[in-house]
Amino acid sequence: MENRLFNSLKQKEHNYLIPFVIVVTAVVALWLLFFAHNSVLSWIKASVEVKNQQKEMTRLQSEIDAMDARIESLSSNKDSVEAFARERYHFAAPGDDVYIAE
Repeated sequence: MENRLFNSLKQKEHNYLIPFVIVVTAVVALWLLFFAHNSVLSWIKASVEVKNQQKEMTRLQSEIDAMDARIESLSSNKDSVEAFARERYHFAAPGDDVYIAE
């Protein structure tokens, strides 16, 4: 059966069929690769975006961890809160002189 089909495709009357199938296959493949809604290019863009978002999440998580450590140190020690307020907000105890150098 397969032999008959292959032989019939080899006949001269079907010579147009093979190039036609190749062109149609190429057009469909190009359309799927570049122009379809869910194309390979959109997959690649999505993959790059996911990797960028994961890097951003890692960076933000490290910032959160650093802030949590700072909060813990400030809430556990009264002297560190006082030093933080003096350095950051230029607070002074009564009788202290504050000098700000910029």
